[in-house]
Amino acid sequence: MAVTIPFAKMHGAGNDFVVVDARRSPVPAMTAFARWVCDRHMGVGADGLLLVEPSELADVRMRILNADGSQAETCGNGLRCVARFLADSDGAQMLRIETLAGVVQTQVLQGGTEFRVRVSMGEPQIRQSRAVPGAVDVDMGNPHVVVFVRDLQERDIARLATDIAASSVYPDGANVHLAVVETRACIRALHHERGVGLTQACGSGAVAIGVAAIQRGAVDSPVDLCVPGGILTVEWEGSGVAYLTGPACRVFDASLVWDSDSTS
Repeated sequence: MAVTIPFAKMHGAGNDFVVVDARRSPVPAMTAFARWVCDRHMGVGADGLLLVEPSELADVRMRILNADGSQAETCGNGLRCVARFLADSDGAQMLRIETLAGVVQTQVLQGGTEFRVRVSMGEPQIRQSRAVPGAVDVDMGNPHVVVFVRDLQERDIARLATDIAASSVYPDGANVHLAVVETRACIRALHHERGVGLTQACGSGAVAIGVAAIQRGAVDSPVDLCVPGGILTVEWEGSGVAYLTGPACRVFDASLVWDSDSTS
Protein backbone atom coordinates (compact mmCIF):
# COMPACT_ATOMS: atom_id res chain seq x y z
CA MET A 1 0.00 0.00 0.00
CA ALA A 2 1.32 3.43 -0.94
CA VAL A 3 1.53 6.10 1.76
CA THR A 4 2.38 9.79 1.62
CA ILE A 5 5.22 10.73 3.95
CA PRO A 6 6.04 14.37 4.76
CA PHE A 7 9.73 14.96 5.51
CA ALA A 8 12.35 17.64 6.07
CA LYS A 9 15.76 17.56 4.40
CA MET A 10 18.28 18.78 6.99
CA HIS A 11 22.00 18.76 7.66
CA GLY A 12 24.45 19.42 10.45
CA ALA A 13 27.74 20.73 9.01
CA GLY A 14 27.04 18.89 5.77
CA ASN A 15 26.09 15.57 7.40
CA ASP A 16 22.65 15.33 5.78
CA PHE A 17 19.45 13.57 6.73
CA VAL A 18 15.86 12.94 5.78
CA VAL A 19 13.82 13.62 8.94
CA VAL A 20 10.33 12.12 9.36
CA ASP A 21 7.94 12.57 12.26
CA ALA A 22 6.95 8.92 12.54
CA ARG A 23 4.52 9.76 15.35
CA ARG A 24 2.28 11.31 12.72
CA SER A 25 3.48 9.49 9.60
CA PRO A 26 4.59 5.91 10.38
CA VAL A 27 7.02 4.47 7.85
CA PRO A 28 6.32 0.88 6.70
CA ALA A 29 9.34 -1.26 5.77
CA MET A 30 11.63 1.39 7.21
CA THR A 31 14.89 -0.40 6.33
CA ALA A 32 13.98 -0.54 2.65
CA PHE A 33 12.66 3.02 2.87
CA ALA A 34 15.97 4.23 4.32
CA ARG A 35 17.96 2.63 1.51
CA TRP A 36 15.68 4.12 -1.12
CA VAL A 37 15.22 7.62 0.27
CA CYS A 38 18.95 8.04 1.05
CA ASP A 39 20.04 7.00 -2.45
CA ARG A 40 21.53 10.10 -4.11
CA HIS A 41 20.49 8.99 -7.60
CA MET A 42 17.15 7.21 -7.08
CA GLY A 43 15.83 8.91 -3.94
CA VAL A 44 16.13 12.19 -2.06
CA GLY A 45 19.76 11.62 -1.11
CA ALA A 46 21.13 11.64 2.44
CA ASP A 47 23.67 10.09 4.78
CA GLY A 48 20.84 8.77 6.92
CA LEU A 49 17.17 8.67 7.85
CA LEU A 50 16.02 10.06 11.21
CA LEU A 51 12.65 8.93 12.54
CA VAL A 52 11.08 10.88 15.40
CA GLU A 53 9.13 8.37 17.50
CA PRO A 54 7.31 8.37 20.84
CA SER A 55 9.36 7.57 23.93
CA GLU A 56 8.51 6.36 27.42
CA LEU A 57 11.88 7.61 28.72
CA ALA A 58 12.23 11.06 27.15
CA ASP A 59 10.38 13.71 25.14
CA VAL A 60 10.92 11.74 21.92
CA ARG A 61 12.94 8.86 20.55
CA MET A 62 15.28 9.30 17.56
CA ARG A 63 15.72 6.18 15.43
CA ILE A 64 18.78 6.46 13.17
CA LEU A 65 19.07 4.45 9.97
CA ASN A 66 22.21 4.74 7.88
CA ALA A 67 22.13 4.96 4.10
CA ASP A 68 22.58 1.19 3.86
CA GLY A 69 19.59 0.57 6.15
CA SER A 70 21.60 -0.41 9.23
CA GLN A 71 20.75 1.23 12.55
CA ALA A 72 23.19 3.47 14.43
CA GLU A 73 23.28 3.90 18.19
CA THR A 74 23.63 7.68 18.22
CA CYS A 75 24.40 10.63 15.95
CA GLY A 76 25.49 14.05 17.19
CA ASN A 77 24.64 15.88 13.99
CA GLY A 78 21.30 14.07 13.77
CA LEU A 79 20.43 15.01 17.34
CA ARG A 80 20.92 18.68 16.51
CA CYS A 81 18.74 18.34 13.41
CA VAL A 82 15.94 16.66 15.37
CA ALA A 83 16.24 19.36 18.05
CA ARG A 84 15.71 22.01 15.38
CA PHE A 85 12.95 20.02 13.68
CA LEU A 86 10.98 19.97 16.92
CA ALA A 87 11.86 23.55 17.88
CA ASP A 88 10.47 24.68 14.52
CA SER A 89 7.23 22.78 15.06
CA ASP A 90 6.48 23.45 18.74
CA GLY A 91 9.07 25.93 19.97
CA ALA A 92 10.87 23.49 22.30
CA GLN A 93 14.26 24.92 23.29
CA MET A 94 15.39 22.02 25.47
CA LEU A 95 14.64 18.36 24.81
CA ARG A 96 15.49 14.94 26.19
CA ILE A 97 15.93 12.58 23.24
CA GLU A 98 16.15 8.81 23.54
CA THR A 99 18.64 6.94 21.33
CA LEU A 100 19.96 3.38 21.36
CA ALA A 101 22.96 4.78 23.26
CA GLY A 102 20.78 6.33 25.96
CA VAL A 103 18.92 9.57 26.66
CA VAL A 104 20.65 12.85 25.82
CA GLN A 105 19.82 16.50 26.43
CA THR A 106 19.72 19.10 23.65
CA GLN A 107 19.57 22.87 24.03
CA VAL A 108 18.92 25.45 21.32
CA LEU A 109 21.53 28.20 21.75
CA GLN A 110 20.64 30.32 18.74
CA GLY A 111 17.77 30.39 16.26
CA GLY A 112 17.26 32.00 12.88
CA THR A 113 19.60 31.52 9.96
CA GLU A 114 22.54 30.65 12.25
CA PHE A 115 20.67 27.95 14.18
CA ARG A 116 22.96 26.32 16.75
CA VAL A 117 22.32 23.48 19.18
CA ARG A 118 24.37 22.12 22.11
CA VAL A 119 24.10 18.39 22.82
CA SER A 120 25.05 16.44 25.92
CA MET A 121 26.79 13.45 24.33
CA GLY A 122 27.34 11.29 27.42
CA GLU A 123 30.56 10.12 29.02
CA PRO A 124 33.21 8.90 26.59
CA GLN A 125 35.17 5.71 27.17
CA ILE A 126 38.73 6.01 25.85
CA ARG A 127 41.49 3.42 25.45
CA GLN A 128 44.38 2.58 23.17
CA SER A 129 43.10 0.97 19.99
CA ARG A 130 42.94 -2.79 19.82
CA ALA A 131 42.60 -2.63 16.03
CA VAL A 132 45.10 0.01 14.86
CA PRO A 133 48.52 0.47 16.51
CA GLY A 134 48.96 4.01 17.82
CA ALA A 135 45.28 4.89 17.38
CA VAL A 136 42.64 5.53 20.04
CA ASP A 137 39.33 3.71 20.50
CA VAL A 138 36.53 5.91 21.82
CA ASP A 139 33.11 4.57 22.77
CA MET A 140 30.44 7.29 22.53
CA GLY A 141 27.63 4.75 22.70
CA ASN A 142 28.82 3.88 19.18
CA PRO A 143 32.37 2.81 18.25
CA HIS A 144 35.08 5.16 16.95
CA VAL A 145 38.70 4.70 15.97
CA VAL A 146 40.71 7.95 15.99
CA VAL A 147 44.02 8.10 14.16
CA PHE A 148 46.18 11.19 14.67
CA VAL A 149 48.33 12.00 11.64
CA ARG A 150 50.57 14.80 10.39
CA ASP A 151 48.60 15.18 7.16
CA LEU A 152 45.04 14.09 6.33
CA GLN A 153 46.27 12.49 3.09
CA GLU A 154 48.81 10.41 4.98
CA ARG A 155 46.50 7.38 5.17
CA ASP A 156 43.69 5.98 3.01
CA ILE A 157 40.74 6.32 5.37
CA ALA A 158 38.40 4.13 3.29
CA ARG A 159 40.98 1.29 3.22
CA LEU A 160 41.56 1.71 6.95
CA ALA A 161 37.82 1.43 7.63
CA THR A 162 37.63 -1.73 5.49
CA ASP A 163 40.54 -3.29 7.38
CA ILE A 164 38.95 -2.44 10.74
CA ALA A 165 35.62 -3.94 9.66
CA ALA A 166 37.45 -7.14 8.73
CA SER A 167 39.12 -7.40 12.13
CA SER A 168 37.77 -9.40 15.04
CA VAL A 169 37.85 -6.29 17.25
CA TYR A 170 35.00 -4.58 15.41
CA PRO A 171 33.14 -7.31 13.48
CA ASP A 172 30.33 -4.82 12.78
CA GLY A 173 32.76 -2.10 11.74
CA ALA A 174 33.49 1.24 13.36
CA ASN A 175 33.44 4.92 12.56
CA VAL A 176 36.98 5.87 11.53
CA HIS A 177 38.55 9.31 11.77
CA LEU A 178 41.82 10.92 10.71
CA ALA A 179 42.79 14.00 12.73
CA VAL A 180 45.50 16.67 12.56
CA VAL A 181 46.05 18.90 15.61
CA GLU A 182 46.71 22.36 14.19
CA THR A 183 46.65 24.47 17.36
CA ARG A 184 45.51 24.01 20.95
CA ALA A 185 42.10 25.27 19.84
CA CYS A 186 41.70 23.64 16.41
CA ILE A 187 41.74 20.14 14.92
CA ARG A 188 41.19 19.25 11.26
CA ALA A 189 39.52 15.90 10.59
CA LEU A 190 38.08 13.47 8.05
CA HIS A 191 35.32 10.94 8.78
CA HIS A 192 34.36 7.54 7.41
CA GLU A 193 31.10 6.34 8.97
CA ARG A 194 29.77 2.79 9.27
CA GLY A 195 26.98 2.12 6.82
CA VAL A 196 27.59 5.39 4.96
CA GLY A 197 31.21 5.98 3.92
CA LEU A 198 32.91 9.37 3.76
CA THR A 199 30.79 12.12 5.30
CA GLN A 200 31.10 15.89 5.54
CA ALA A 201 30.87 15.68 9.33
CA CYS A 202 30.32 13.16 12.11
CA GLY A 203 29.04 14.59 15.39
CA SER A 204 29.86 11.71 17.71
CA GLY A 205 33.11 11.31 15.79
CA ALA A 206 34.01 14.95 16.39
CA VAL A 207 33.50 14.35 20.11
CA ALA A 208 35.62 11.20 19.94
CA ILE A 209 38.45 13.13 18.28
CA GLY A 210 38.13 16.07 20.66
CA VAL A 211 38.17 14.04 23.86
CA ALA A 212 41.06 11.87 22.63
CA ALA A 213 43.11 15.00 21.88
CA ILE A 214 42.18 16.59 25.23
CA GLN A 215 43.18 13.43 27.09
CA ARG A 216 46.54 13.44 25.30
CA GLY A 217 47.10 17.04 26.42
CA ALA A 218 47.35 18.19 22.80
CA VAL A 219 44.44 20.68 22.93
CA ASP A 220 42.33 22.60 25.41
CA SER A 221 38.57 22.54 25.97
CA PRO A 222 36.61 23.84 24.15
CA VAL A 223 38.21 22.79 20.86
CA ASP A 224 36.96 23.40 17.32
CA LEU A 225 36.79 20.50 14.88
CA CYS A 226 37.25 21.78 11.33
CA VAL A 227 35.62 19.15 9.10
CA PRO A 228 34.74 19.25 5.38
CA GLY A 229 31.21 20.49 6.15
CA GLY A 230 32.02 23.21 8.68
CA ILE A 231 33.05 23.66 12.29
CA LEU A 232 31.87 21.73 15.36
CA THR A 233 32.86 22.57 18.94
CA VAL A 234 33.64 19.96 21.59
CA GLU A 235 33.75 20.58 25.34
CA TRP A 236 35.14 18.07 27.84
CA GLU A 237 36.78 18.61 31.20
CA GLY A 238 38.79 15.39 31.16
CA SER A 239 36.07 13.31 32.84
CA GLY A 240 32.31 13.13 32.85
CA VAL A 241 29.97 14.23 30.09
CA ALA A 242 31.22 15.67 26.78
CA TYR A 243 29.28 18.32 24.85
CA LEU A 244 28.94 19.05 21.15
CA THR A 245 27.81 22.36 19.66
CA GLY A 246 27.17 23.05 15.99
CA PRO A 247 24.74 24.15 13.30
CA ALA A 248 21.41 22.60 12.39
CA CYS A 249 20.19 23.57 8.91
CA ARG A 250 16.75 22.95 7.45
CA VAL A 251 17.15 22.81 3.67
CA PHE A 252 13.59 22.15 2.49
CA ASP A 253 10.31 20.41 3.34
CA ALA A 254 8.40 18.13 0.98
CA SER A 255 6.32 14.96 0.78
CA LEU A 256 6.87 11.74 -1.11
CA VAL A 257 4.86 8.66 -1.92
CA TRP A 258 6.30 5.40 -0.61
CA ASP A 259 4.94 2.06 -1.77
CA SER A 260 6.54 -0.58 0.43
CA ASP A 261 4.93 -3.36 -1.62
CA SER A 262 7.01 -2.35 -4.63
CA THR A 263 10.33 -3.04 -2.91
CA SER A 264 12.27 -6.13 -3.84
